[in-house]
Amino acid sequence: MPKYWFDHVHLLSPDPVATADFYAKTFKAKKDIAKLADGRALVSAIFDGVSIKVTPPRDKPLGPNILPDGCGLEHFGLRTDNIEKAVAELKAKGLKCVREITAINPTTKIAFFLSPEDILIELLEVRS
Repeated sequence: MPKYWFDHVHLLSPDPVATADFYAKTFKAKKDIAKLADGRALVSAIFDGVSIKVTPPRDKPLGPNILPDGCGLEHFGLRTDNIEKAVAELKAKGLKCVREITAINPTTKIAFFLSPEDILIELLEVRS
């Protein structure tokens, strides 16, 4: 069986550059801009080798949009080494916190924020 590993999350946005700028400014991701074969911009916000890919919607979607029925991307997680400091900084930047810091077990704390497109971003601090 082949090996699999996580590579990226792909978001659709009417302004991919502005969306990637949000992740670059807010979380210090590196930004990269390329062009897809169909002419659409592909903007990446890169975190230690894993990325959030952002493009405008396709002219013809590959599959049905199931988000209105409550299924689809629920959130993605970003790890941090200091969740208290990270939450304070994000709030100071004006991000809406929708779940305050919560310990989900003895070694893991989480909090949730909303992106400009109302996508949930989970912050995780995992201690060993």
